[in-house]
Amino acid sequence: MSTDTGSSRLKRAFKRFVATPAELEADDLRQQSVDQGCAAIDTVVDRAVVTVFGHVKAVSLAPRAGAPTLEADVFDGAGILTLVWLGRRKIVGIRPGVELVATGRVSCQDGRRVIFNPRYELRPDA
Repeated sequence: MSTDTGSSRLKRAFKRFVATPAELEADDLRQQSVDQGCAAIDTVVDRAVVTVFGHVKAVSLAPRAGAPTLEADVFDGAGILTLVWLGRRKIVGIRPGVELVATGRVSCQDGRRVIFNPRYELRPDA
């Protein structure tokens, strides 16, 4: 075993020891995103088709042009992306706390990353 590997393990262990619970959650989500083969939300660019993994932080109902829309803010440890389903008031399983993988074309709306009508797959609770 090389000393580089030993020192990097020690650095990771020390970092986890002094990290806040929010930082630990973010690190775990980033690692799960990598394990799923998904793009990090903070790296996605406008008009790209991406697959992201994350934790639903908030769900809201917000009308757009007079039609109901369901919005879910997804956090992957690196950034937040909003999933928007047009014409929906509710989707079974989409609630705060659930983890999912979503695929769609990224759009920038009012300075935030958005995917309209994404394909999604709910992940079982750990």
